[in-house]
Amino acid sequence: MRRAKRGTRFKRFMHDVSMHTPFLKMILLLIALWIVFSIALYLAERAVEGTAIRSLGEAMYWGIAAFSTAGIADAPQSGLAQLVGGVWIVVGSVLFFGTIVATITGYFMRPMQRPAKRIIDTIEYNLEQLDDLTIDELDLLKKTVDTLIMHVERIKKKQSR
Repeated sequence: MRRAKRGTRFKRFMHDVSMHTPFLKMILLLIALWIVFSIALYLAERAVEGTAIRSLGEAMYWGIAAFSTAGIADAPQSGLAQLVGGVWIVVGSVLFFGTIVATITGYFMRPMQRPAKRIIDTIEYNLEQLDDLTIDELDLLKKTVDTLIMHVERIKKKQSR
């Protein structure tokens, strides 16, 4: 039973991350730029004598090692390849770590955002959490909803006069 709940929570978490944070867009952008920079690095290094980057696969490996700051890749030999690699290290690192920070921030800030369209999303999200609430929390929720209904009815009465 607990495993099923954990699986449901994880699915809900992944849905929220994919729908309400920039995670997927940033990952796709990171992958596209990684491929472009790897191709550029390979083209700049392919004719250089003594380079460790002799294939597109090695250039792609270098691209991952460089932006993830692993520091395990051999440095490019040509000036153009070093420039391409340097730009990729900066851009890739910013995107990689920026994606992590933006996703975490977006996920935890979501309930605090109150534009009109997002209020309904927040209510729907919280309604999915009903099974996890205690009786006291459910009573408080009922009182809050009753107050909201009374407020809406007062507004309707004022408008109908």
